[in-house]
Amino acid sequence: MESNSKEKRPSEYEAEYGALRSMSLKELMDKALSLKLQNRGLRMGLCTITNAKSGACSEDCAFCAQSAKNRAGAPVYDLKDIDCILKEAEEARKSGAKRFSLVTSGKGPSPSLVEKIAEYVFQLKRRVDLSVCASLGIIDRQLLTILKEAGLARYHHNLEASKAFFKKICTSHSYDERLKTIQDAKAVGLEVCSGGIIGLGENEFDRYLMAKELSKLEVDSCPINILVPIKGTPLEDLSPLSVSEVLRAIAIFRFMLPRAAIRIAGGREKILKDAQVLGFLAGADAMLIGGYLTTRGRSPEEDLEMTAQIKEIWKTLQVY
Repeated sequence: MESNSKEKRPSEYEAEYGALRSMSLKELMDKALSLKLQNRGLRMGLCTITNAKSGACSEDCAFCAQSAKNRAGAPVYDLKDIDCILKEAEEARKSGAKRFSLVTSGKGPSPSLVEKIAEYVFQLKRRVDLSVCASLGIIDRQLLTILKEAGLARYHHNLEASKAFFKKICTSHSYDERLKTIQDAKAVGLEVCSGGIIGLGENEFDRYLMAKELSKLEVDSCPINILVPIKGTPLEDLSPLSVSEVLRAIAIFRFMLPRAAIRIAGGREKILKDAQVLGFLAGADAMLIGGYLTTRGRSPEEDLEMTAQIKEIWKTLQVY
């Protein structure tokens, strides 16, 4: 359910947001889809992740099952061995993914963990035909350089929410730390994947502000996760967003990020259900397949079949 927050809105954004807000869902989706087709054609991006190091995170993010401060019972284990990672990557490739991301829990990695991840990246680049990404938390430029030199293509680090709303879901680190990580990743020549979670209790203007911030950062890919409340977290009793709210959010992100991949990620199966295809008619053109950090997704076969259907629809609607 959306927040009824009456926080003062930045006046410089009122006109732009007002124009988006005034559109019906159909108009918003139609224009967002036109932007996608004009700027990105028929491209559909498929990626998958591995929960390479899980649980016992020191941070207090209210939505996260892996926070040690929550009671969600997420699995806890140290870094998987390279053979396990290589096997998962090969399975991801066979499932149709083009990108494979190593994800570790915690505020940020130690130098020794980065050295291990860099070796994993090097081995993956040599042995599996996939683009390799990583999501290791808050990290400095020196450590990002090590990953880049090992062959890392893209660094993932979500903003999670707008700056104004972020303090309501996390107090153990700052929004500015997240911004700096993204800026440093770009500075060393890495592509950046950054988005957030919708349905945390924020309102549509908060979503617009997050998309606006990501636009300023010129991210290459923007994952949109849809909160599925997890038992044992502070948000466990939150009402999920409606399908129309999700579709409006996807379209707004496309307006703000016309050239980036808009990637529907966690929550798409449980919140959108049979309406998932509509997300790709609202401007999205990428998705995370094969499951998430602590929950499973649909089978790759189902997602590949849906991808073929979406591309066929796009062909008939393509606008130039």
